[in-house]
Amino acid sequence: MRRFCVFVLVIACCAVNGVRAAEASVLFESLRRKVLSVHDYTAEVKMNINVTYMRIPQLGGTLYYKAPDKMRLERHGGLSILPKKNINLTLSNLIPGGNVTVIEVGEATIGNKKVRVLKVIPEDEKSDIILTKIWVDEKDLVALRTETTTRNDGTVTMDLEYATYTAYCLPDKVTIYMDLKDYKLPKGVTMDYNDQPAPPKTTDKKNQKGTIKITYLKYNINTGISDSFFSKPEKK
Repeated sequence: MRRFCVFVLVIACCAVNGVRAAEASVLFESLRRKVLSVHDYTAEVKMNINVTYMRIPQLGGTLYYKAPDKMRLERHGGLSILPKKNINLTLSNLIPGGNVTVIEVGEATIGNKKVRVLKVIPEDEKSDIILTKIWVDEKDLVALRTETTTRNDGTVTMDLEYATYTAYCLPDKVTIYMDLKDYKLPKGVTMDYNDQPAPPKTTDKKNQKGTIKITYLKYNINTGISDSFFSKPEKK
């Protein structure tokens, strides 16, 4: 009888875990569909770049995005910037595509919101993304935090705040955390500040941290931006 009870308990646990895994997959797919419903946007932004060895004033400009990975930032009164591939400024670049395995690892609280924490593993061995951890606000169906590990560019952690454009999963504020040993700022951002002192030769690159904080002031969504726009030469 005891063995039978243990057997039933194991079966019940497996059934519960199976249901939770299915629910986690449904939640992730719903979030991914919402994120990918935005095909392009134009946004007025303010950007603060904080690195350990350089002082960069606040940048203002217009950010253009087209799925899946085209992006252009035109600074107000300055050069156009085509951000490097390895600086991911959009949530869609940090969520794996194709077939994935989704594992729910628990719950957490961000601010005053309870979130479900998911680990998402791409099944495509050629995917640049190895693992993404997502803190999902199930009520509003938005990601409040992501932590994505890639094969070539290290780990990107992103905190997102929403208000006006929650229905599109587009944040009003984003903070991106990065290790400078893994990332190279776009030349258009740094070239005006090349007279800043270089980091000492003894600086431990492992301890060089940086953040990019972006405030989105206004979006124009799904207006249809042509591919040719992103191949225009930079302004002089």
